[in-house]
Amino acid sequence: MEKTKISTNGTIGEAKTGNYRWVICALLFFATTINYIDRQVIGLLKPTLEAEFNWSELDYGYIIMFFSASYAVGYIIFGSIIDKIGSKLGYTISVTVWSIAAILHAAVKSTLGFGLVRGLLGLAESGNFPAAVKAVAEWFPKRERALATGIFNSGTSIGAVAAPLLVPWILGAYGWQEAFIITGALGFIWLIFWWFLYEVPSRHKKLSPEEYAFIHIDNEPALVETTGTLNWSHLLRTRQTWVFIVGKVLTDPIWWFFLFWLPSYFATTFNLDLTKPSLPLAVVYTATTFGSIGGGYLSSYLIKRGWPVLKARKITLLIVAFVVLPIVLARYATDIWVAVGIISLAAAAHQAWSTNIFTIVSDIVPTRAVSTVVGIGGMSGSIASTIFPLFVGALLQYYETLGNISAGYNILFIICGFAYLLAWIIIHLLTRHMKPLKL
Repeated sequence: MEKTKISTNGTIGEAKTGNYRWVICALLFFATTINYIDRQVIGLLKPTLEAEFNWSELDYGYIIMFFSASYAVGYIIFGSIIDKIGSKLGYTISVTVWSIAAILHAAVKSTLGFGLVRGLLGLAESGNFPAAVKAVAEWFPKRERALATGIFNSGTSIGAVAAPLLVPWILGAYGWQEAFIITGALGFIWLIFWWFLYEVPSRHKKLSPEEYAFIHIDNEPALVETTGTLNWSHLLRTRQTWVFIVGKVLTDPIWWFFLFWLPSYFATTFNLDLTKPSLPLAVVYTATTFGSIGGGYLSSYLIKRGWPVLKARKITLLIVAFVVLPIVLARYATDIWVAVGIISLAAAAHQAWSTNIFTIVSDIVPTRAVSTVVGIGGMSGSIASTIFPLFVGALLQYYETLGNISAGYNILFIICGFAYLLAWIIIHLLTRHMKPLKL
């Protein structure tokens, strides 16, 4: 129990608040975990599916492109819808459709079929972050938002850890179709808990008045009470929106690379057997869990120490950008565990970046516009992630024909190393003297 005192004028002192907001955070964490298990399955089954359907590296790149393009479209759709119908119903629709799409992978018989169901999966999975970030903005004060975002965002890491352990076991015991069916069914279990446990704070029957007051303790009135119709053209003219767009466009493709090509990288470079549970991949994605929560904790800690909110977020992002840089040295790794260590550091740093870039939106944008801005930025990042797999696929296929696919991965690691520093420089320029956006 956290101790605060809420006086009649809303100031803080000594009184007990509840912890129901952390129950909500747990729901967001499990949804994000399932989201990433479902999208990670195809990367782990890549060698099996390449043999089954005679895919080339470019074919696989096109399939990932279908997912990324649909994910981009879905972001802008769900971002607007969730701000209109609320996070509860919006999340429900998203999880229902993506679970169905995940299961449908088991029924397709062609490369085109995989592209189509990946497209449906991407369209629906895009609702996860607009809904989750909005729920955090509704349920947490600013001083706790980055930590809460870090916790739910760590579900991306846990999902990526669970998948390399679960999917090869299902593949070996039952087959690739069952891997899609079993993982896809997890979303329906989550929906039961979500529907009965979630509601916005103002309508939640189990929320105490003390915890409700604590949730809104450091919100500026202008960010809580805003009126009028949201206008995309207005949002796109604001620096606040572009902070998030830049943060996603330059770094989202790196995370997609980590998800969809790392298994293949370890298989081709270090002869990792992907038909068995993969400890190296599990280590990499476990590290990202610490990055996600640690990044959220660091900026929240700085805020509690009296730092301005935006300064705390930006300093954390700058630290993260430097932590990614050593990945350019992965080209010199001749031992798999040296490569695992270097890549784990970069992947963990990405998740720390992701936690804070999502949280910045709720810091500088009114709560009722959060999902829309997350949708705009998420769509932009997904468009970049749609193009990047084509580049990755073409690059790796070119070097594969030369018999030196490792050289292609070396180029990709250099790109990964400098992307975050470039993004931070642009964000810093955009946020100088910035104040929260009022609509």
